[in-house]
Amino acid sequence: MSQAEATPATQPGTGTNGSPRKKLFLMLLAVVVIGAIAYGVYWFMHASKFVSTDNAYTAVEVAQVTPSTGGTVKEVRVVDTQSVKEGEVLVVIDDTDARLSLSQAQADVERATAQLAAAESDYERAGIDLKRRQALVSSGSVSGEELTRAQNTYTSGKANIAAAKAAIELAKARADQARVDLGRTVVRAPVAGVVAKRSVQVGQRIAAGTPLLAIVPVQDMHVDANFKEGQLEKVRPGQKAELIADIHGKDVVYHGVVEGFSGGTGSAFALIPAQNATGNWIKVVQRLPVRIKLDPEEIKAHPLQVGLSMAVTIDVRDQGQQQ
Repeated sequence: MSQAEATPATQPGTGTNGSPRKKLFLMLLAVVVIGAIAYGVYWFMHASKFVSTDNAYTAVEVAQVTPSTGGTVKEVRVVDTQSVKEGEVLVVIDDTDARLSLSQAQADVERATAQLAAAESDYERAGIDLKRRQALVSSGSVSGEELTRAQNTYTSGKANIAAAKAAIELAKARADQARVDLGRTVVRAPVAGVVAKRSVQVGQRIAAGTPLLAIVPVQDMHVDANFKEGQLEKVRPGQKAELIADIHGKDVVYHGVVEGFSGGTGSAFALIPAQNATGNWIKVVQRLPVRIKLDPEEIKAHPLQVGLSMAVTIDVRDQGQQQ
């Protein structure tokens, strides 16, 4: 018998050829098991204590600037992207009509005051005349009709004084309104921030309530983070959050606090809300906006604008504010 016939054939996956493959398989299995255990430990010890999303954007309560009185625009002192302080003059409206109205109102006050003085003088004379006639009634020198006429004059004089006083109050109110309208010809910034959406031009005739521009108070920036509904089980107002803005990268980390939750999901407030009561219903995971307040000092050091993308991570270990 030849040597080739005496040596049995090696079966695939066994003997010398199968041993390395089996070892590799066992090593791979060990790596997978160790990785799963490591991830489980990481999730239990750390990851389960945080919820995060990159579906978050900066937002702010934009202040719309509208005039309280109409007129022709005389000056526009700001442009888009300009920073302004609270109370700074933005737009000046021609005040010619307002000054004329104030002068007329002040003249009405003076006229009403003069009418009051005349009414008080007439009332005083009517009182003296009434007393003199009452003294002559017993002697028969004054008739009853004449006495009644004097009494009526005295009474009407008192009513004239009351009417004159009311006219003065009305004239003063009109003068105060004219004075306020004159002050409103100078439009000032209601808040500090950055000018945006300026649409007013010099020489433009505007009416009260016409939108002129907007001011974005970037120092009061907050973040609306849209978390999945399944992530919000442990999220509470008052919990701390860390945020990263795409515009500054991971080197800049913002710190914030959860302020509260929106009253409904985005789909609930959509122009055409979803009709879930249909036969073709498919469950879609909803997202609920969570408002996060940012640290003003960090915003000052690293400014943000409205609508920028943010990545948000909330630490749910803290119980936050007790409800």
